[in-house]
Amino acid sequence: MRADIALIGYGHVARRFERMLDEQREALAQDHGLSCDLVATATRHGCVAGGEPCADAFEAIRYVAGSPADLRVVIELTTLNVIDGEPAISHIRSAIDAGCHVITANKGPVAFAYQSLRDAAEKAGVSFLFEGTVMDGVPVFSLVRETMPGVRIAGFEGVINTTTNHILASMERGLGFDEALAQMQADGIAESDASLDVDGWDAAAKTAVLANALMDARMTPLDVERTGISEADRKAVHDARERGNHMKLVASARRAMGGGISARVALRELPATHLLGGLDGGANALILQTDLLDRVAVCELSGDLTQTAYAVFADLVTISRRVRKSR
Repeated sequence: MRADIALIGYGHVARRFERMLDEQREALAQDHGLSCDLVATATRHGCVAGGEPCADAFEAIRYVAGSPADLRVVIELTTLNVIDGEPAISHIRSAIDAGCHVITANKGPVAFAYQSLRDAAEKAGVSFLFEGTVMDGVPVFSLVRETMPGVRIAGFEGVINTTTNHILASMERGLGFDEALAQMQADGIAESDASLDVDGWDAAAKTAVLANALMDARMTPLDVERTGISEADRKAVHDARERGNHMKLVASARRAMGGGISARVALRELPATHLLGGLDGGANALILQTDLLDRVAVCELSGDLTQTAYAVFADLVTISRRVRKSR
């Protein structure tokens, strides 16, 4: 089976995914009967389709849609727009309408337009997958989708932003907020503009993604009650540590008795014995509250570009399995 792929957005994750395709080319062929070709790329600096310049991302999508390959896949990896999720939503909608399968690690489309994109993909007979939007390559959505049939998610809580967890852990060790952030930026963990992380927007977007996909909520990051972290929290961090506890930026959502869903991102003081309270700086974890399995936890002890790129890779394999099974 041959897959032709367009990468929309060509940042660090996209480049690591491209290298991973090369590294795993033999394994893909042997284990999954899959051969992949990257035939189009689109960035703000220029677009190429079939080795020739093209006008924009939409032309790159049309090029892939016209491919004779068994799988025509658009991978949307542009930067999160926390205001409205664009232009990623339009890219994905265009790809689905053109009959392409879609993979994204961009939180915006799932946070702002999950139901409409999901329904459009189902109607078009294509897949819309997004494992890399939360907790890098750790299976969250596929875990629920593939291994928890009949289970209803009633809520969740988690530490799902690595930058803020690193900063809070560093502040516990005596660093100031600015010093801790600068260290994260120097290590490549935080972006040069880390406002989406420290102001809580990244966690709010992930909260909306989780609530929409796992609880059928219809919320955006703007609907999530949100608190970030700052130098003003240093005393609370130190005081919690004196009590043997830890301050964590916790994302959570709950289904109310009437059926509505409330969601928030907020600093919480947790005991060291709590799964979330005991997380090291580079670790993330998510606890799902379910009706049949009680609480189920997923942990990520460390995360980097390879793991996020792997989520995209895993979604690609999932699509190939689905198509093969349907034949």
